[in-house]
Amino acid sequence: MYYECHMHMFMNGRNYREAVALHKNGVNEEDIRDHFAAYARAGVRYLRDGGDNLGVSARAAQIAPEYGIKYCTPIFAIHKNGHYGGIVGRGFDTMKEYHSLVKEAAAAGADFIKIMVSGILDFSRGGALTEASLSREDIREMIHIAHEEGFAVMAHTNGADAVRAVTDAGVDSIEHGNFMDEDCLLALCESRCIWVPTFVTITNLIGSGRYDDRSLNVLKEEQGERIQKGFALGAVIAPGSDAGAYRVPHAQGILDEYRELYALCADFMTKEEFEEKLGRAAERLMIRFTRQ
Repeated sequence: MYYECHMHMFMNGRNYREAVALHKNGVNEEDIRDHFAAYARAGVRYLRDGGDNLGVSARAAQIAPEYGIKYCTPIFAIHKNGHYGGIVGRGFDTMKEYHSLVKEAAAAGADFIKIMVSGILDFSRGGALTEASLSREDIREMIHIAHEEGFAVMAHTNGADAVRAVTDAGVDSIEHGNFMDEDCLLALCESRCIWVPTFVTITNLIGSGRYDDRSLNVLKEEQGERIQKGFALGAVIAPGSDAGAYRVPHAQGILDEYRELYALCADFMTKEEFEEKLGRAAERLMIRFTRQ
């Protein structure tokens, strides 16, 4: 059994605009079913979606049981207006508006809340972050409000400052986590937070011709060393590929993620130990992100 702890049902792994166009005038159920069928064939029985602003994940949650798949979704991600996140969710200006969005997600059947606290890697600039993180005060309040409403919090997080801020605020999972430093890794290990590194969003780009492979290989090596050290230190690391992102196909993406993560651990962990460790982390995540 495989676990896919970070994916986007509405994306197609090829072209974001094409994916949006497919669902823009109404959710395309055939596309959802095609993705579920691919996951079922691959032996993936758990999916945690990262949300969208088109209603796709909401409909997917209704369909999932037909495929024997446990599926969890935030319905939509939440970002601060003027910052990254509009491609997968809804925006706010004030904490009162944020709180209203949390309640709206709850009413729509959200299993958890996903927040966007930092930018993304700009691969055309060697992987530099597109923007700095939100303030520590905003991050702390966003996590606090969601927890008060009874939700676990999934946080799109890149950069050492952002990782330290969400960890200090008690976030439940960190997504991506690029550019952590050693202090971040130690704080992560001492917290109850689960890290979902989505490593193949970097590795699967190598050889595509879209970006400079030299820069991509540097990013792969640096992030790989962080993940490797995280495993060695005892961080709770769960498998998630960000399926639907460019060159990360549904179902195949998580198989690629398992392969790439094991390659980092093969020198100090057997395949059986690795799979058991990832399985325990994924089960822990699955329990925490299922709203009671």
